[in-house]
Amino acid sequence: MTHNVLVLPGDGIGPEIIAEAVKVLEACKQKFGLDLTIDSALLGGAAIDATGSPLPEDTMAKAKASDAILLGAVGGPKWDTLDMAIRPEKGLLGIRSGLALFGNLRPAILYPQLAAASTLKPEVVSGLDILIVRELTGGIYFGQPRGVRTLDTGERQGYNTYVYSESEIRRIGKVAFEAARARNGKLCSVDKANVLEVTVLWREIMESMAKDYPDVELSHMYVDNAAMQLVRAPKQFDVLVTGNMFGDILSDAAAMLTGSIGMLPSASLDANGKGMYEPCHGSAPDIAGENKANPLATILSAAMMLRYSLGEGAVADAIEEAVSSVLDQGLRTLDIASDGCQIVGTESMGEAVVSALISG
Repeated sequence: MTHNVLVLPGDGIGPEIIAEAVKVLEACKQKFGLDLTIDSALLGGAAIDATGSPLPEDTMAKAKASDAILLGAVGGPKWDTLDMAIRPEKGLLGIRSGLALFGNLRPAILYPQLAAASTLKPEVVSGLDILIVRELTGGIYFGQPRGVRTLDTGERQGYNTYVYSESEIRRIGKVAFEAARARNGKLCSVDKANVLEVTVLWREIMESMAKDYPDVELSHMYVDNAAMQLVRAPKQFDVLVTGNMFGDILSDAAAMLTGSIGMLPSASLDANGKGMYEPCHGSAPDIAGENKANPLATILSAAMMLRYSLGEGAVADAIEEAVSSVLDQGLRTLDIASDGCQIVGTESMGEAVVSALISG
């Protein structure tokens, strides 16, 4: 079967890290006979510069025609003065919404070789392996009405709407319960039901769904407590499920438990398993073009793509094993560097993964 993959390099360090992930995919074609075609398109600030739109029609058409999408990063201060409606991030939100990529999977796994890179004590984070399931196409990021208005008093007021329908909650709940069932059978639903009515409904629906998953232990936690618990005792969690905004914040916090956000991949899936895969970090414009960025989160995102959307689990395993092998060799980019390691750049790290993959 031919797999058609669309790569969206995006902005900042995006093109650099995508280039290394593509090298790994090309090596997979060579070693495993993977039938893979790779096309590219513009998204975000790069698309604005070229076409005036953060999500050109051509990009959306290619995305719909692909089997999976691999994204670098979007955004940067260059475009911060633009109207909110046409900023780079609107391209990212638009492609998620246009493809109905509602289910965001964000694993936070601490490689044993990187225990010293975490800012938390080794006994707190060693062995960490949690999964955050974030609803991605609803909530306050998409709710209407929204905007900035001028009141009768002449004062300006910003406003957004936090809204979730029952069907939206149920479909992300299904993803989370099934993920927990496939792991260690523990699911923590994160809300703010003591303050926000929308999450009162969220909690009620999660409780009702739990009856269909008797093998999964469901618990609930307010988001402020969840943030505290992630840095106090993160290994108490297996799978967490939450809404768009809370998931955005908690998944970045969880990323730092692993030593660097540069190690964290993610998947954004539709109801049929088609997805867009991207590192959890941003475009890091301060180091763009300097060969300093960590490409491992993007390479691991490519592995997730092979596993979840393309049905190539064995190839995904080989990539993940190659990353672990490179870390065993003591190779580190600056963000995960520690005493006694060998600091390498973006390209060298990518080439090391390719070498480990080919020889593995």
